[in-house]
Amino acid sequence: MPRPKCCRQIGVMPGKSCFSPEGAKPSSCEEVLLSLDEYEAIRLADLEGLYQEQAAARMNISRQTFGRIIEAARRKVADVLVNGKVLRIEGGSVSIKAVDPVRCPRCRRAFRPDCSKHHEMSCPHCREHA
Repeated sequence: MPRPKCCRQIGVMPGKSCFSPEGAKPSSCEEVLLSLDEYEAIRLADLEGLYQEQAAARMNISRQTFGRIIEAARRKVADVLVNGKVLRIEGGSVSIKAVDPVRCPRCRRAFRPDCSKHHEMSCPHCREHA
């Protein structure tokens, strides 16, 4: 039996959670789901230019785990770009290393997200997934 996944740390929540090809309706295209830890891996490695060792330390995971996450994330992004699919960013077992609280998109109340039983972050006030 595999061991349970650890809660991975991310620095920021994505500003947008869905990207679709120009002129396409998101409901008519095939969708690819990018988890929040995969999003963070791409942000750290490809946007910030960190080496895998440094990025893994920031996410509080091993370098080997980071390597698996970034490989899966890059494959998904390539699939979206090459095949014109919709990219949705959500879910995953993560906690945010943030000083400032996050605002719920639904009720607009501030809260500090952390891992829940279902490995998704949700607002403690309205249960909307953040």
